[in-house]
Amino acid sequence: MDAQTSSTAPAEDALPTEDVKETRRSRVSGIDRALQVIDHLYETGAPAGAYAIAKAIKAPLSTVYVIIDDLVEKNMLARNLDGTIWLGARLYHYGLAYARSLDFMSVATHEMHDLCRQAGETVQVCGRDGDYMLVLAMADGPSHFQVASRVGTRVPLNWTASGRLLVGHLPEAERIELFKRCARTSPTGRAEVDALTLADSAGNAFRERLSIQVAESDYAVACIASPICDRDGQCIATISIVLPEQKVFSDENHYTEQVRASAGRIEKLMGWRNH
Repeated sequence: MDAQTSSTAPAEDALPTEDVKETRRSRVSGIDRALQVIDHLYETGAPAGAYAIAKAIKAPLSTVYVIIDDLVEKNMLARNLDGTIWLGARLYHYGLAYARSLDFMSVATHEMHDLCRQAGETVQVCGRDGDYMLVLAMADGPSHFQVASRVGTRVPLNWTASGRLLVGHLPEAERIELFKRCARTSPTGRAEVDALTLADSAGNAFRERLSIQVAESDYAVACIASPICDRDGQCIATISIVLPEQKVFSDENHYTEQVRASAGRIEKLMGWRNH
């Protein structure tokens, strides 16, 4: 009986191919229509009624009414007293967040190039992408020293000086759980993988505003990093000097002072610190 029932009952996710295609088309079309409404208002720069919007984007009036009602409910659009529609507060907040990110990258990139000229070495700005460190921007130094990690490179947090700083502001228990989950053995075999040790070193590095790693992710490559913290004291990015490991041992203080100063200048320019 069970076998008979199993053979005749349709699988839970077994939708006909045409139904799947139609559902996908409908979903994409709905998103496209919503964007057309928003784009029309943005491009004209003035509130408009549903009929005018429908005519402009060549969509059925009934469809536009449904989309507008949904977007108004979600504060993506706002309905004026005269019934016209305009951009909503939620879009404004998205725009502010995007503008802040652009401001930060502009400031950080400018400082990155200044530090590159000052130190005469490759400089990177890095951020966190889940369990990984991500290279956001990079300025190549004048020497022939080659750095393997380019913009867009993602490596486990425990491999790099920046990776530890990026989670150094988190509570200790959270750091321990994070490193238990994401710590990996590096190609050189020199990266620490013990979660307790990593959590402790991350916290100390963050408090000292300095993290140094030597040949943990790449042979003969060292990195000196300092955290860039927002007004809440959270490390949102790092700036680091990447250089041959022998240079770290020969003139460590010179580089550490430079990278700390650069991180501090970025925070001051962003209005995140007053000292």
